[in-house]
Amino acid sequence: MTGTFSCARVIIIGAGIIGLSIAVSLQRAGVQVVLLETNKVGGGASCGNAGHIAIEQVFPIADLAIVRQLPRMLLDSMGPLRLDWRYLAQIMPWFFKLLANMRPARAEQIHQALLALNQQSLNAWQTFSDEWNLSQWIRIQGSLLLAENPASVAGLQQHGARLNAMGIANNWLDTNALREREPALAANQLGALFYPQTGHVTNLNAVTGQLKTAFMQMGGQLYEGCKVLQAAVQDDHSVRLHTSSGQWCAKHVVVCAGAHSRPLVRQLTGVDVPLDTERGYHLMLPNEKARLSVPVSSIDRRFIMTPMQEGLRLAGTVEFAGLQAPPNMQRAQQLLQLAQPMMNAPLDDSDATSWMGFRPSIADSLPVIDRRGPVLLAFGHQHLGLTQAAVTAQLIRALYFNTEPGIDIRPYRLHRFSCAETSF
Repeated sequence: MTGTFSCARVIIIGAGIIGLSIAVSLQRAGVQVVLLETNKVGGGASCGNAGHIAIEQVFPIADLAIVRQLPRMLLDSMGPLRLDWRYLAQIMPWFFKLLANMRPARAEQIHQALLALNQQSLNAWQTFSDEWNLSQWIRIQGSLLLAENPASVAGLQQHGARLNAMGIANNWLDTNALREREPALAANQLGALFYPQTGHVTNLNAVTGQLKTAFMQMGGQLYEGCKVLQAAVQDDHSVRLHTSSGQWCAKHVVVCAGAHSRPLVRQLTGVDVPLDTERGYHLMLPNEKARLSVPVSSIDRRFIMTPMQEGLRLAGTVEFAGLQAPPNMQRAQQLLQLAQPMMNAPLDDSDATSWMGFRPSIADSLPVIDRRGPVLLAFGHQHLGLTQAAVTAQLIRALYFNTEPGIDIRPYRLHRFSCAETSF
């Protein structure tokens, strides 16, 4: 790369919720930060996710029980999983690594690593919310996981007992208690786990907008519509970036590009991370703002409904089709068909809007949070990017300043993909 370079102390690649959280944290700590975003700040999965601060989700994204259900799920047009068969050859290496991580000992390591992050996530979010004046959009009022199939009830109760034993508070609500808490739910819902120490964001765009404003008011520099085309670490340990808007050099770079992080990490570190995308969909119902009070998900239907200021967001599904295939918006419309039978009155879907985005999922269900020389890494949070954004910002700040992170970060380090054997 040749030509004239603009120089910075720290460049963050990606201005989703994780990149923004890191940017404001470092800028407030006295670091001059430049934030580069391919599209718009807070776009992509950061604006389209379910809005759930899901500290209860402490298990890998897939297990052997789900593998046994794959044929049925893939043949079900209303099912939570879809595979674009044209993408099969590309996704197979990732799938094989996913299967390898389902071995009992490895799955337990992953579970413990997710638990360690999520146990810190709620306190991190509360502190972060207070620091950046986000409290009007953050609700720590709990969430519900429902069962309507009689065969699911015992399993869900056992799941709740297991979570209680590890310190993730929940309690069982029978049909009457459930209807008392959420009167809009239909009588076919047989019971639920209520998680009192979870939360949700009522306006994702407002949160990212507030962080963007704070970052720029502190002197941070933001460049939207700036795609990083090539990245390299130089002999002097500086980093050079060739972008669609010119060339940059920096003492440090932070990769927070979500599902688009893999090629950048390969260029900067030489490590090929087994990262692919689980494409997710949502349907926003703007005329259903008051139907529910907390996020409600279904263990049988495998989707979630979250009350937001803009309406009721129906979100979920997993689609493997890569980054280039056009969205299949029928997947979003199917969420309404899943939601209607759970309610005691028809949902108003007039003026509904749909969305598709890319979840950055690594084959071991864990993010990469690490520092390698001048390169810091914060990507691959799968379904938990919003949940773990604030704690990830804390960890990256500690790595940048070489201070004690407060969490054993070995499970999240990049070297796990460059070693023959992984050990924590």
